[in-house]
Amino acid sequence: MNRIFLDLGFLQIYWYSIFIFLGVLGALTVIYLEVKRQNIDLDFFLNMAFSTILIGIVGARVYYVLFNLSYYQHHILDIFKIWEGGLAIHGGILLGGLTILFYTKKYHQDTLKILDIIVVGLILGQAIGRWGNFFNGEAYGKIVSRSVLLDQGFPKCLVEGMYINGAYRQPTFFYESLWNFIGFILLQFIRKYPYLHIGQLTGSYLIWYSCGRFFIEGLRTDSLLLGSFKVAQIVSIVLMLTGVYLCFFQKQNKNKLRHLYQRKIE
Repeated sequence: MNRIFLDLGFLQIYWYSIFIFLGVLGALTVIYLEVKRQNIDLDFFLNMAFSTILIGIVGARVYYVLFNLSYYQHHILDIFKIWEGGLAIHGGILLGGLTILFYTKKYHQDTLKILDIIVVGLILGQAIGRWGNFFNGEAYGKIVSRSVLLDQGFPKCLVEGMYINGAYRQPTFFYESLWNFIGFILLQFIRKYPYLHIGQLTGSYLIWYSCGRFFIEGLRTDSLLLGSFKVAQIVSIVLMLTGVYLCFFQKQNKNKLRHLYQRKIE
């Protein structure tokens, strides 16, 4: 699989970079349409989006590097070669989320309301961006035979692209991309539910994405590890529980706090 999309001699553009760009563009398009529909200040959105994307990419890279220090401590300059791959979405979600929290508090916006707008575009961006892993030979599973992949209905171009390190591999990047595309469609329907409360769409995203990521990560053989544990599975459990709280308990606790506050005033 050729990782280079365009080679100008003095400049090489990688497929990985193309799909990351397309993922960001797709996410921003969906988010922009919702921002416009809800009449949210466009300057606020653009400033927040610009900072969140940049800081999110930094977070994704730092997260990846930290769990591969044994390599990067001897190859310092490679830390900056993000076009070669190595962006961990959980790191991006963490620092990107903190950036959104900062902006919403600074400009007196409801953080969960803004997150509800963002997550629908985010999961679409993740679905598109995963194809960058395909061209980089990343996010793959255990060794399988070529005939197994063909029997499962995968096109030959994808099957041949999954010949990595001398063997054919499960296309776990594809499983996650498909899972995220389905999640994007589901979130579009959930968003139209008339009794949806603020924060529940974000919770739905966290549950859907994290549940899929947990099980798909179990199939991967190139995961980031913390000891003998797969880091993404640990983080997925935490995010899944956060999603459950936002969907089922956040509004109840908010009502209890409001009731206690009113009693104190009385």
